[in-house]
Amino acid sequence: MKQTYISDISKHLGEEITIKGWLYNKRSSGKLGFLEVRDGSGIIQGVVSKKDVTDETWESTERVTQESSIIVTGVPREHPKKPGVYEMDIKTVEIVNLTGEYPITPKEHGVEFLMDHRHLWLRSRRQHAILKVRHTIIKSVRDFFDNNGFTLCDTPIFTPAACEGTSTLFEVDYFDDEKAYLSQSGQLYNEATAAAFGKVYCFGPTFRAEKSKTRRHLTEFWMVEPEVAYAKLDDVMELAENFISYIVSRVLETRQEELKILERDISKLEAIVPPFPRLQYDDAAKMLQQAHAEGKLENRFEWGGDLGAPDETYISSQYDKPVMVHRYPAEVKAFYMEPDPQRPDLALCVDVLAPEGYGEVIGGGERMSSHELLLQRIHEHNLPPEAFDWYLDLRKYGSVPHGGFGMGIERCVTWLCGIDHVRETIPFPRMLYRLKP
Repeated sequence: MKQTYISDISKHLGEEITIKGWLYNKRSSGKLGFLEVRDGSGIIQGVVSKKDVTDETWESTERVTQESSIIVTGVPREHPKKPGVYEMDIKTVEIVNLTGEYPITPKEHGVEFLMDHRHLWLRSRRQHAILKVRHTIIKSVRDFFDNNGFTLCDTPIFTPAACEGTSTLFEVDYFDDEKAYLSQSGQLYNEATAAAFGKVYCFGPTFRAEKSKTRRHLTEFWMVEPEVAYAKLDDVMELAENFISYIVSRVLETRQEELKILERDISKLEAIVPPFPRLQYDDAAKMLQQAHAEGKLENRFEWGGDLGAPDETYISSQYDKPVMVHRYPAEVKAFYMEPDPQRPDLALCVDVLAPEGYGEVIGGGERMSSHELLLQRIHEHNLPPEAFDWYLDLRKYGSVPHGGFGMGIERCVTWLCGIDHVRETIPFPRMLYRLKP
């Protein structure tokens, strides 16, 4: 019994085919039964006519329940009133597994209930659409870098030290009473591989032990991080805007149906083309202070602080494209950031804030190339120098200017899908108070 996928149904109009899937929904009207069948690739409505099928098939049509696994055979056709929409005249219905009362039904449920049943919630049309967009984003990430001469170099999950301080690390027991940490970032290792390959990227899970319950934070998420030898801050910003623009264009090209399900305003995404506006931190601080003076922000922003979520939201809402905020005070950025030669109190860094108030999706910049200054910063940040011996070596043997950035996949999905919370952007989210399912 050869299986046909719903996504390929247009190739088989008028042919008898078999679909293996699950009952998404059903309704009946007298001697007609309407079964919505999903198979992971799509959903199709099948019509069962009592007079055209066996008693056994009609009985199966009547007793089959939501999310029961079923195998149906029949003949697909184009919908008489909806061009491009297909239906199927069903001839047989085989119930593989009959479900009891399905917990996830069309009625409204609270978020906690849905998260507790995430393993089932994934089957809904909306969640399916979000994760299809995620798939395209991930493929676009790989295609962009692969097509632009980057080499994928995987970085460790277990690390001996922090990338940006120890307060947000998950500590694990290693061998012989040694401690290891789950990686916050692959960046430090990227710097080593960039010195070997010129242009590299890593792509994998990262972990942050931040006790945060905001709509933007997960404790486990996926991040892509490119690193380029001889790249200066301007090069990093240009790479970021080309990268984001490519991803958005691919999502618009291939996920129109999913964006429609999500009721996403695609005109907002169609505006995402280079160049992106660039805003120095000094000017961002003035913008925020003015907003506070006008009653648009509750708290006054003080120069020298890092941007909080309300600050990012306000700034990004002022633009219809991602805005690049650059040259933050060095004190609020990681120890490895190259200082601005014109103003050493500033770091050559950039955060890319997504429009519509979505805030930071990319953070990066130019890395420190001086051995002496890097060692000084390691001491200033109270980091163990012995853990960074190999990292300091990179400044002894052929040190060059270099830079890159990191982009969290889930934040990007949140923005492109136009949804409110990052928890829906990964199949099984890990948050402060959620470790299962």
